[in-house]
Amino acid sequence: MRAGFTLIEMLVVLAIIVIITTIVITSQGSFNRTLILTNTTYDVALTLRSAESYGVGSRAAGGMVNAGYGLDFNRGTPTVFTLFADAYPTPSSSSVCHPTSDPGAPDAKPGNCSYESGSGETVTSYTLGRGISVNDFCAFSAGSWSCANSHGSSLSTLDIVFSRPSPQPFMSVNGSYSPVFPVTASCLALTSPQGGARFISVSATGEISATATSCP
Repeated sequence: MRAGFTLIEMLVVLAIIVIITTIVITSQGSFNRTLILTNTTYDVALTLRSAESYGVGSRAAGGMVNAGYGLDFNRGTPTVFTLFADAYPTPSSSSVCHPTSDPGAPDAKPGNCSYESGSGETVTSYTLGRGISVNDFCAFSAGSWSCANSHGSSLSTLDIVFSRPSPQPFMSVNGSYSPVFPVTASCLALTSPQGGARFISVSATGEISATATSCP
């Protein structure tokens, strides 16, 4: 008597193979999308860290010394963010974030701690790929959160600036820094069109975390 496979047995085996293959391919695709979003989140966080290094290290910005460096996020362009040198205006006693009694002193710092796109402050603009975007950004000030697309949707821009000698950031919203009610924390939410979200937090002490659990 010959032993062999029946047609039904072969169909069952083929069905199992198809099911397992589909699960593996789907899982691999999901893993790849998650990995890309995670890597992009770390890239943005590293760019923030670069701005901190440039600002605290007093990297020259054109002919201006002691300029801070920062990142600008704009609700109108969620796939683009800008690294800028906070070099405008020149040092003055009326500066909102770097007031000085002697604008000509060696340690006098320029800038207003916000991005002035028409004043030559742009260093590099970065475009996020694969449909990933900064879906929301938030700022904590005067005991409450405000965001671009949640919590009242009152923010149009968020600027995070680092300037010597302290790593503590100057954070501005809607193009303005407030010394009376300063922003003491901020958060960025990055999302992918395939689903998923990753979060970056920046604290008042200058800590930058690409593994924050959520934005408010």
